[in-house]
Amino acid sequence: MAPRGESTRRGRAAAAVPAAAPAALALAVGWWGIDRQGSMWRDESVTYQVAHRTLADTWHLLGHIDAVHGLYYLLLHGVFAVWDGGLPALRLPSVLGTAVAAAGVGTIGARLAGNRCGVLAGAAYVLLPVTQQYAQEGRSYALVTAAVTWATYVFVRTVGATRARERAGQAAGARRARGWAGYAALLTLACWLHEFAVLALAAHALTLWRLRVPRPVWRGWARAAAVVLAALLPLVVVSARQADQQLGWLGRPGPALWLQYAAVAGACALPARWLLAAPGTAHAQADRRTLVWLGLWLAVAPAGVLMTVSLVKPWYVDRYVIYGMTGAALLAGLALDRAITRCARLTAGARALVAGLALAAAMAVLVPWSLAVRSPESRKDDVVAVARAVRHAARPGDAVLFLPARRREWLLSRPALYGRLDDLALDRSPSASGTLQGTELPPGTIRRRLLAADRVIALSDPPGQPLDPFPREKVKREVLRRHFVLCERTRVHGAQVTVYARAGHCAR
Repeated sequence: MAPRGESTRRGRAAAAVPAAAPAALALAVGWWGIDRQGSMWRDESVTYQVAHRTLADTWHLLGHIDAVHGLYYLLLHGVFAVWDGGLPALRLPSVLGTAVAAAGVGTIGARLAGNRCGVLAGAAYVLLPVTQQYAQEGRSYALVTAAVTWATYVFVRTVGATRARERAGQAAGARRARGWAGYAALLTLACWLHEFAVLALAAHALTLWRLRVPRPVWRGWARAAAVVLAALLPLVVVSARQADQQLGWLGRPGPALWLQYAAVAGACALPARWLLAAPGTAHAQADRRTLVWLGLWLAVAPAGVLMTVSLVKPWYVDRYVIYGMTGAALLAGLALDRAITRCARLTAGARALVAGLALAAAMAVLVPWSLAVRSPESRKDDVVAVARAVRHAARPGDAVLFLPARRREWLLSRPALYGRLDDLALDRSPSASGTLQGTELPPGTIRRRLLAADRVIALSDPPGQPLDPFPREKVKREVLRRHFVLCERTRVHGAQVTVYARAGHCAR
């Protein structure tokens, strides 16, 4: 018989596996190809250049736009102050956030359905292509998911403890109050990283409703939810003033998005009855029921609420509620766990065959997707490729023009290159104006400056994209068409770089 101390250490080591194994897998998968073949898309470029501004300039910016990302920008400012490591430094917080989220998924699964379910759920979360995509994204969504996931773990633990004390006829106690306080703190952090994390409250409320919890649980959760909403209110007030500028580019969800949502909801809902029917003790069945409803509502409620709201006020983008995929991973982990239990009844040869087929199917699906999300083509554009094309085309004294103005972002994260070019339309720089892309001169001034140039490098969207109808953009297009000749055009992923010149000035 092992000594009691050794047995305790083994027990602790086993209990740590559902968190440690998915976290280690997430770190390995996240670091694999983290530079994405040296590419960076425009949203990441915004993060990069804002994180390199002074704190005063960042505060000035947040008063005009992007307050919703303010805490994240401040975090990245600190990262670059410690290690200005380029693309790996830009994406490192997301890799770490994904590892923390994976550990949380594993811990929730283990608490409700055992260690094996926890490990499988955490691994399923890491291997989801969408998880791998945002693990290597210089934006806040992986960190939001980490905070929401651990808030959900504290939610599960506190609900379970409160229900147990209620059944025993005991008062909720100070420990339960601390649990709800921790839940509120973590969810507030998630909301300040991105305010749509507040929709996790809807998933948690629906879980409580479906589990028919007693009133003390509802009271504790309601107090915590009120604290989260109150703490979020200042950010909501500021970001509401910026909403049209921040989200004005969005449209209402179309049929394709609704079909995609229905497919995900159906894939999560269909196995629910099978998962709930697994044999076990009353306590095990209650925990399994909690996991199923929690996973289902996390997967469908935040996205469903935001899409419904977007029928009136278009705010939906899938990455804003990507933390819901933790719910799908919990359901996948439980389904895999039950499938393994069922396969245990098969002969050794049959088990090997099933395992081989399952592994082959998983590899056939996951490997191509994993490679795809690490390619430059996995994002809308590639500012590094744009900068490379501009550097190749530029000559001393060349001017640059952005069509539309928001595409100035393609060069802002490359200040050495951008500084060599004469930005014909720029009035005030991004830092001076407290904006992301700066402000532009009036149309008449743009016309005069453009007519005085000999060679212009124009950066524009790929063919087929809608043209902005604003007077400044119309002037740029008109003058280039009527007074310049097209010298050369280079198309890169998500953009095109076109050199225009006065007749006889194409070559220098």
